[in-house]
Amino acid sequence: MPSHRAIPAPSGPPASPGPLEPLNTAPADEAQRTLLTCCGSSHWARRLAAHRPYPDLDALLAAADEAAYDLTPADLAEALAAEPFEPAVAPGSASTAAATALRAAHAAYESRFGHAFVICLDATAPSEALDHLLASLRDRLGNDPEEELAVAADELRRAARARLTRLVHNWPDISVPHPSRQPDPPRATRSDSPYVPV
Repeated sequence: MPSHRAIPAPSGPPASPGPLEPLNTAPADEAQRTLLTCCGSSHWARRLAAHRPYPDLDALLAAADEAAYDLTPADLAEALAAEPFEPAVAPGSASTAAATALRAAHAAYESRFGHAFVICLDATAPSEALDHLLASLRDRLGNDPEEELAVAADELRRAARARLTRLVHNWPDISVPHPSRQPDPPRATRSDSPYVPV
């Protein structure tokens, strides 16, 4: 009778966990709270948390896109209400006149559309971000409300992707609730906001 040889155990240190390990293994409520820092829709965050584990960032981003495309009008309103638009004057980044123009344009936008202006500037060079932001604000003020809601929803989806990418690469301890999103108090400005400081 042939003898069976034992398969040797692998030598060396165990493989280190991947960048999605904290998200994949966090308790559902903690994962949802952290995901809400990327998009303020409770439905979006619950859906992403429920579909874990994700094998890689591409799978997570694909799930995020799908969840964003499926937002109901109420979900979208909740997400837009959570978006900050609180540009602070940063020395050397822009003149006081530009900061005033930005605030005035945003006030006009909020008055017309009833929510904060959303734009993802991740693909824009920092030196061009302020000009792009002001030009986009002024251009989108000419949209009708239905058209602008579609544009804002797409920018929200793009911003959520960018925030998720930063979250995976920069926030390894996802199990710790992020202080910028709590259930009841007003939401604080995201430290990774896609808006350019002015």
